[in-house]
Amino acid sequence: MTSREAQPLDDACYLALKARDARFDGCFFTGVTSTGIYCRPVCSVRTPKRENCRFFGHAALAEQAGFRPCLRCRPELAPRTPALGSTPLARAWSIQDASSILAVQAARLLDTPEGWGDDTPSMQHLARRLGVSDRHLRRIFDSQFGVSPLQYLQTQRLLSAKQLLTDTALPVAQVAHLSGFASVRRFNAAFVKHYALQPTRLRREGSSPQRSAANPGIHVRLAYRPPYDVDAMLQFFGTRQIPGLEHVNTSGNGRHLRRTVAVQSGKTLATGWLEVRFDETRCRVDLRISDSLRDVLPWVMARVRGLLDLDADPLAINSLLHERFPQGDGLRVPGTMDGFELAVRAVLGQQITVAAARTLAIRLVTRFGEPMETPFPGLNRLFPSPETLATASADALGQLGIVKQRQAAIQAIANAVHHQQLALHAGADVNATVEALKALPGVGDWTAQYVAMRALRWPDAFPAGDVALHKALGVQGCKTPAKEAQAASQAWQPWRSYAVIRAWATLTATK
Repeated sequence: MTSREAQPLDDACYLALKARDARFDGCFFTGVTSTGIYCRPVCSVRTPKRENCRFFGHAALAEQAGFRPCLRCRPELAPRTPALGSTPLARAWSIQDASSILAVQAARLLDTPEGWGDDTPSMQHLARRLGVSDRHLRRIFDSQFGVSPLQYLQTQRLLSAKQLLTDTALPVAQVAHLSGFASVRRFNAAFVKHYALQPTRLRREGSSPQRSAANPGIHVRLAYRPPYDVDAMLQFFGTRQIPGLEHVNTSGNGRHLRRTVAVQSGKTLATGWLEVRFDETRCRVDLRISDSLRDVLPWVMARVRGLLDLDADPLAINSLLHERFPQGDGLRVPGTMDGFELAVRAVLGQQITVAAARTLAIRLVTRFGEPMETPFPGLNRLFPSPETLATASADALGQLGIVKQRQAAIQAIANAVHHQQLALHAGADVNATVEALKALPGVGDWTAQYVAMRALRWPDAFPAGDVALHKALGVQGCKTPAKEAQAASQAWQPWRSYAVIRAWATLTATK
């Protein structure tokens, strides 16, 4: 980008900085040359002079330029950088071609800890996942982001460590491990080199973790960009909640979402609970996680970001969808804490109402879900594991009211997930996963697209055959409503998942 091209962009960033506009949180960071610190646009410190500001599209660029993260606004709390080119500010940093898409896919993989399983991310592994050479990947990643993939990953690891050091009481050695560092020595060296601060000193100077016997668990904070329709999100989960597995309070000051969680990390299965509360005045989520999940904390935090769609960029989405769906500017795409669970619940919901699908899901969890203890009354079961449902008898499933076609679909998905032939998380290859799902018995395009939308976090999924969607779009009376819906959806790419949520919201009863 030339200096002439950068000037209007920098001016726009400075205006957003002066206004402390939370809509741009995470879309850019401001490096202040007089202090050597970089901040989020929402930082509460006195606005620096224009001539002392440098603007960066993501934190790794700011750190590469020698700036350290602000201890007040804490850049590690910002929503993740949106897909490049998705906002007016980000667009100037992007290249709108296949290389841009490849670079964004690489960054998405690096941002998804569970996508690597037991493997440590490496250039060779990342390039192989994307089907290109490591040399080509380095070239296009540097062209797109201004840093190498490993520099990008290093920044993400350091910011993750900074958050865990500040928000939790976890031992430094465990923080280093959870953040992806091979040893405490390497972690300490990287932390001092980038931040000119010992990790233990940051903990002494940071806020002390808020925990007590009456408020147990690990407490962390996650930010989002407004507008965010909290009521709609909680209502979506509340309508579908399964007693024992979830509890959603949609009214009053005590609005929250609680649920049990199971996370597979290598050969270890960690189980526990979490509680989410929205702080709308600060555009953030206060997340409380049971101590039993501390060994998989980054995985849980990433899944919660997906569950609540915290990294969405409303400015970009609304610029395309507002005219057609003017009442949906704050709507997000609800995600899931477990892709397998979502896929099973999607199968149960095939061609029936939300209430009927919920009834079947309650029976399934009651019959096959493993009991567990939590501090919350009535929250006492896990969702059945893939192995459990893969080996369940047809008679046992049939007694729950699940017809044979759905039994076959559930057990096919369970077998594929249990034998690691199918990955249902945000780091999975979307096209390959959708095709793999549709190849299973009893799984059609609607189910595969629904899973892509909510479990794979694909913003452009579109279940064209959905009956409720046909009604919302006014094509239910056509001879080929799916084709009509598909044709109408072309104008909403690449945000069709959000268009679906907005279309459903226009109906009295959503699918």
